[in-house]
Amino acid sequence: MDSNYARLDVKDGNFGFKNPLGLGSLDQEKHGYLHPNTGGDLDVDDVLDFEDLPLIFGERKSESDIYGAVFNLTTSIIGAGIMALPATMKVLGLVLGVILIVLMGILSEISVEMLVRFSVQCKASSYGEVVQAALGRTTRVLSEFRIIVNNAGVLVVYLIIIGDVMSGSIRHIGVFDQWLGHGVWDHRKLVILIVLVLFLAPICALDKIDSLSMTSAASVALAVLFVIVAFVIAFIKLVKGKIEPPRMLPDFGSKKAILDLLVVIPIMSNAYVCHFNVQPIYNELEGRAPHKMYRVGRITTVICVLVYASTAISGYLLFGKDTESDVLTNFDKDLGIRFSTALNYIVRIGYVFHLILVFPVIHFSLRQTVDTLLFEGLNPLCESRQRCLVLTVVILAFIYLGSTMIPNILTAFKFTGAATAVSLGFTFPALIALRLGKEGNELSHKEVVLSWFMLTLATIVSIAGVIGNIYGLKSESE
Repeated sequence: MDSNYARLDVKDGNFGFKNPLGLGSLDQEKHGYLHPNTGGDLDVDDVLDFEDLPLIFGERKSESDIYGAVFNLTTSIIGAGIMALPATMKVLGLVLGVILIVLMGILSEISVEMLVRFSVQCKASSYGEVVQAALGRTTRVLSEFRIIVNNAGVLVVYLIIIGDVMSGSIRHIGVFDQWLGHGVWDHRKLVILIVLVLFLAPICALDKIDSLSMTSAASVALAVLFVIVAFVIAFIKLVKGKIEPPRMLPDFGSKKAILDLLVVIPIMSNAYVCHFNVQPIYNELEGRAPHKMYRVGRITTVICVLVYASTAISGYLLFGKDTESDVLTNFDKDLGIRFSTALNYIVRIGYVFHLILVFPVIHFSLRQTVDTLLFEGLNPLCESRQRCLVLTVVILAFIYLGSTMIPNILTAFKFTGAATAVSLGFTFPALIALRLGKEGNELSHKEVVLSWFMLTLATIVSIAGVIGNIYGLKSESE
């Protein structure tokens, strides 16, 4: 294509100065950076200030603004995990529960910034690529396998919740039963299949994550609606003295209580895992630059901490020792206040729609990772509509089968939290920072300490979670 701009004179592969923004050398034959206004040479200030210039991850094809990126990243975090938090609060107690929600949020934000920083340094366009740059190809394959297991587990949980809410479960009545009485809609597997085919598949067929910005915004709004309703109900009942005093600290009085404690901590760490979507969201960020993505991450963290803390506290206060692993199923009975039935419907149906809108965002990174493992070296997935559709159909089929075999969401979260989520959110980012920090963008002493802290914490949580799960299964079989 003809251009009115002159090619920038590149000196030593770095615009005449050393390593701008830590990007490394650029091939003069492949890169011709120009000043958009003058067409002349760029100096250091031009590169630092003109944010559209550093196209780190290849040619830009679409863009989303900061708030679109916030919605997509928030949607990657706030999904089914929020429904398990009141149950973890029942085990941890209010004080330790709130502390862990805040601590995990802060650590997750730090690890996201590390991931962005070193992805830019090594020009990685995906989670797997930055892992390979730091730790080698074998570790990349391992990380991508963990992304697949984690995301598939999360999507299975979404379908389980949708089925439980609409069709009911052994202990809870479904929305359809309350509306229409017993009928074909009691068959949970059939309801899930219909939702999957009619609602989820068409949205999952989209091939760019920025196409999901509007659905992500709607899903965040629905999550906030759920939090507000639950918090208001809990406040009203608290004022009326209809809430039992909650446990403030964990119970160490029995073997079962200690095992429960080991199991729920990985669930808490699982709540903030969004790292597999960080690079795709960054790739499509308008005027992308690390500091813009840092802002996206910080806004997202504040939103998620507030939403998580409010949900965990209000859900536990409302149902106390009767809090289910999926607190959404608790909203099928009289809440003891006016308009209880209407509020129950609003909470349950609103959150089902939230999950329907969240589902495609998690599916996007799952499909990208599967494509990378199976079809490495081929053209990008967004350029092969047929391959995109085939992968979408196959993945959704496996997710559906998983939802018919796993009994409840806590079972899924126990294992994905301990086996995959902790490593994706903390172990790999810490190892990446410690390894690539020696080659450029050197880590400060504080960052080194934080990296080692995250690595140690992730190791302890993973081991404790796996041990707790094994003993838990053994106890159930006995």
